Amino acid sequence: MRTSAHARGQRSGRSRPLDDEHVLTELGCTQQLHRRMGAFGNFSASLSVISIMSGTLLLLDYGLNSGGPAVVVWGWLAVGPLVLCLAAALAEITSRYPTSGGLYYMARQLGGERWSWYTGWLNRLGLLGGVAAQDYGVAPFAGAWANLQFGYEPTPRSLLVVYAVILVLHAVLNLFGTGLMNVLTSLSAWWHLAGAVVIIGALTLVPSHQLLPCFALAGYDTSAHLSEETSGASVAAARGIIRSVAVSWIAGGILLGALLFAVQDYAGTLGSATGQPVAQIFLDALGVATAKALLLVIIVAQFLCGYTVTASASRMIYAFARDGALPGSARWQKVSRRTAIPANALWLAVVVAFVLALPSLYSASAFSAVTAISVVGFTPAYAIPVLLRLRHRERFTPGPWHLGRWSRPIGWVAVLWASAATGLFLLPQSSPVTATSFNYTPVALLVAPVMAALWGRFGRGSYGVPRSGTANAHGQIEEAENIL
Repeated sequence: MRTSAHARGQRSGRSRPLDDEHVLTELGCTQQLHRRMGAFGNFSASLSVISIMSGTLLLLDYGLNSGGPAVVVWGWLAVGPLVLCLAAALAEITSRYPTSGGLYYMARQLGGERWSWYTGWLNRLGLLGGVAAQDYGVAPFAGAWANLQFGYEPTPRSLLVVYAVILVLHAVLNLFGTGLMNVLTSLSAWWHLAGAVVIIGALTLVPSHQLLPCFALAGYDTSAHLSEETSGASVAAARGIIRSVAVSWIAGGILLGALLFAVQDYAGTLGSATGQPVAQIFLDALGVATAKALLLVIIVAQFLCGYTVTASASRMIYAFARDGALPGSARWQKVSRRTAIPANALWLAVVVAFVLALPSLYSASAFSAVTAISVVGFTPAYAIPVLLRLRHRERFTPGPWHLGRWSRPIGWVAVLWASAATGLFLLPQSSPVTATSFNYTPVALLVAPVMAALWGRFGRGSYGVPRSGTANAHGQIEEAENIL
């Protein structure tokens, strides 16, 4: 991975905002969002969205039930390098096109409007599914803590209420602007890493008996979506992508290993009265008081993760609406003059995420399906710009951060991995397939392209992603007074 002299020049404090604005203007966009985020804040945002205390823990029970500890561990070790290849290939393209539009803007430059159109809809599906998966995932852990503290038995209805409250809190916090976001994402990064160290240490040193999932590392395109709010974005956003995946893979693997080695009773862990195998592992290995304390560490980490995912989804919706790609685009692209936050896009993300989780009221496999929706939205959207970059070499000029001669081999590995992963998440998640265990991910994946095609037929005339080097066609900042 190389960094050019231009990138090194971007580190020189005062000239950085001018450089960033010039790059954005060359890409056909106008600076509307405030650049108050540094390189660490950008990295922290993606690290928070990946969230080793969400991705590695939320589906631990699914991994233990479907394959057991061996599959969890070997799956994590095998998948990590493949995700790193996809992240590196995407980081290289992000360095050239550091805009809030992220993936769909890249696809426009490398493949044209049709590719851009469907990439944007897939990315939007992935982000909204990500908001739903992360925020709904906090609810069972909160329920497990309430079970230990008060003997409370969570129900699907009560978990949905908790989920709704979390969504609203994330929306309200996001309305305070990029300044608070920079603080919370940095706090989130340190909380995740320090929390993992505490949990790993406790599980390694305390238990007297030890035994032995792989949840996809995704959401690292957050660094790209926040690039218009990041100083030195051409390098910082690219590094944020690759570093967040590398750190999450290593730390997440150690965390998983510590948890699995601390299992005391495998059957009891899977049938825990708390509803969460992680809570039962803590309870058996460390006692009630420590279990409740560690659950609070995880809940806070997951809450901070959901906050950042919500921010990323709102920026993508804003950018997509800014280019006329959504019904009612004029409403969703509005940015507050006071906070420079796309408030309407933020509330839209929250409402759609709530709707995605409604099947949890009647489906036992709803959460894994929501998670799969996120993955099958994210993964093809990640791979499309990489594939177009490989097919149209003449259209791509590397940015300040690039892979050099490794670009093509890493790119092809990334595309092949993305294709295989997408296919796996479309398969049934459990057997036998019943009305309650049905994986509705293929339905959601089909709905997104159908909606894109219908809107493309009747409303695509307003769609216009700016080309590099063209004059900006975006409107001016508007006061977001009428929220929804």
